[in-house]
This record gives sequence, C-alpha cells and structure tokens, in this order.
Amino acid sequence: MNTEDSSSKSSTDYFAAESKTAEYGALIDRFLDYVSYDTQSSEEAEGCPSTPKQLDFARHLADSLEEMGLEEVTMDEQGYIYATLPSNVPSEVPTIGFISHYDTSPDCSGANIHPRIVENYDGGDIVLDAAEGIVSSPRMFPEMLDHVGEDLIVTDGHTLLGADDKAGIAEIVEAMAFLMEHPEIPHGRVRVAFNPDEEIGAGAHLFNVEKFGAEWAYTMDGSEVGELEYENFNAASATIHVKGLNVHPGYAKGKMRNAAAIAAEFARQMPADEVPERTEGYEGFYHLTGIKGSVEEASLSYIIRDHDRQRFEQRKEFVAELAAVFEERYGEGVVTADIRDQYYNMKQQLEGKEHIIQIAQRAIEEAGMECKVKAIRGGTDGAQLSFKGLPCPNIFAGGLNFHGRHEFVPIQSMQKAMQTVVNICRIVAE
Repeated sequence: MNTEDSSSKSSTDYFAAESKTAEYGALIDRFLDYVSYDTQSSEEAEGCPSTPKQLDFARHLADSLEEMGLEEVTMDEQGYIYATLPSNVPSEVPTIGFISHYDTSPDCSGANIHPRIVENYDGGDIVLDAAEGIVSSPRMFPEMLDHVGEDLIVTDGHTLLGADDKAGIAEIVEAMAFLMEHPEIPHGRVRVAFNPDEEIGAGAHLFNVEKFGAEWAYTMDGSEVGELEYENFNAASATIHVKGLNVHPGYAKGKMRNAAAIAAEFARQMPADEVPERTEGYEGFYHLTGIKGSVEEASLSYIIRDHDRQRFEQRKEFVAELAAVFEERYGEGVVTADIRDQYYNMKQQLEGKEHIIQIAQRAIEEAGMECKVKAIRGGTDGAQLSFKGLPCPNIFAGGLNFHGRHEFVPIQSMQKAMQTVVNICRIVAE
C-alpha cells in the first residue's frame, strides 16, 4: 500500500502525467479568448473603469468563473471581480490570493487583436506583417533568443498582444481549474481577483482589501519566466505649467513671453543622463512623457522614479526648486510645478514577512526554474495593495515586450506560471 502523504509531493509529481498527455490546451484557449476582447484603458477619461468596454470583458470573465464552479463570485459596478476556491484540508490554513488586471495599455491599440502561434521558434526573425515589413527580430529584441525551441504567441504587428496581463488571468484561472480537477492536491482557501485600470495607475484604488479577505496575495503581472519581484519604484508625476504672453511677433520685443520656448528651456535644464534610456537596475530617472505648447501656454509632463525613498524625495525637491528658479527668472506664477505622489516601494511593507517571499521562491524552483529575484523598474497594483494592508509581491506571467506590437508570450512560460500558482497553494497548505 502506498502511504505517501500527498502534501510531500512536488510539482513534478502532479504535472508529470499532464505534460505527457496534454499540451495545456485549456490554458491557451483561455488566453486567446481573453485577448479577443478590447479592454484598453484611458488616461484621459474620468471614472472607473476608465473605458466602458472593460466591463464587457469583466462580465464575460465573471460568468466563466461561475460556470467553472468557483464560489462567492462577485463583480461590483466598477468591474472588480472576486471569487473563491474553498479549502480542501481540515486544518486551518491562511487564506491567500492571486490578482491580475484585465485592462491593456493606452500606448498601443488593443482592438481586433489577431494572435498566432509560432511553433518551435528557431531563433530567427518573425515576420508579423510581410506586406508592411513589420518584423520582430532578435537583433532588436535579444530576449527572443532565450526562448528558442519554444512556442511563441505573437501579434500581427498592428496591435499589442495583451499578455500584460491577460496571460496572468489565464494562468490564475487555469490553476484554479487544475486544483479543482485534482482534489488530491492540498490547498487552503484561495481568493482570486481581477481588476480594471492598472495600466493608468488606478487598478488598486477601489480594490476592496477587506472584502478580498486574504492574509497576503501575489500579483501575476511580471515578465520573464522565473522572476519574483518585491521591490518597485517610488513614483510621482510632475506637471510643469508655463503661462506665456502673446504679442504680434513684429512688435514683440520686450513684451512677448513665449511659453513654448520657456518649456523647452526647462526641459534642457533637467539631468540629461537620468532618463529611462540611460539607466538600469536601481538607477532612478526623470521621464518626459509629454509636451504641449504654444506661445500663450505650455506644459511638460514628467514621471519621477527611484527605488530609494530618500533619493526619490530629493528628485521631487529638485523639480520644485528648478521651477522656482524659472519663476524667479520670468515672473511670479509664470512657471509652476504640480508634483503628486503615485505609489511607493512595497519592500518596506514586506519587512518581517519573509515567508511570503520564501514560499514563492520555493514554488518557482519546484516548477523547474531558477528563481530570479529582481527589482521592478516600474510599479504594479501589488505596490499599492501592500500599502493598503495586503502584502503583495509580483510573480512572472511570462510575456515580453509589453505595450507594443512586438509583444509576445512563450506558451511554456505560461505553463510554468500556472504551475507556480498551484505550487504556492500546495506549499501554504503544507
């Protein structure tokens, strides 16, 4: 008689039979279904969700969660979806959660996505649209070479793919389905949630942490396979407003105040080497994201980022002081800075809770990967949720080249992410 305790098994035991008999078709079917919905969010709109079309997908997703048998499936008016996988163990186990967002970036169209699968990628160029010469090449995107021999889901070159973060949703949902199909795998109560508007920084704003009811959670919103992130940027926005004075250019001497020219001068005074295209790792930056201007008025839009809280505060002070210098130069009220904090580094919220990280590390390793702990050069809903009382590190979802037409996701990476979710549930139950 085999008396082995099921809780002592590793992911290899549970997934071995599956990998020999199936190609994880349900996981990919879910993903391809999800990306068929246009869920692009908008920075210009007010209200939540920022675009009504996000609710179309949210209703579809909520209905599918009920159909598969998850319990306590709810969706509020803003499109926040919550659901529960009940515990299957008699002992008391911490309730944990998994979270992903369903909106896609405003940076690139998310309408009429036409994905295709490149099987057994050979390491060469992938032609997305031959007629228009749109090609994904490892010369431009060397990370493609890390996935030679794998099956890549790509775009047709005219939209983003939506793996950020519909890959994460598919992985979480399929992991819940897998656990329901395999009751021999022990797990406690698991909560899942899916939300709008992460891409515009508002995904966690109306997230109901109390209703969610988990002791901690993980966002499935990372990139490369094996990544685990629990440090992120401190973030702020800065808008520089410039008021000009328009006079006929033929008679403007000593009178005109050209707001567009002053804005350009301000931009030249910002540190040239502290920009995204010249920084990496833990190096912070100032990023000029937009310019609007005429003689009459102009504005500069910046985002300010740094992992170190003290340097972050110094960066904000620098922008405010530079605006004050310009105001002194050109007159009171001519140049003003509107600086607003957006989110902070979640690392400080995880101090003393190292078990949350250790469980994820073990889960990744037991899925057959090297765990790559890295700092996020950006932010996730998990950062804001951590400050709302829900510790929430970020785990890879497998996609790469987000927010553009060259986005792709290896199917094998999605499989590993799904396995990681299953492993976390099992390890917590142990």
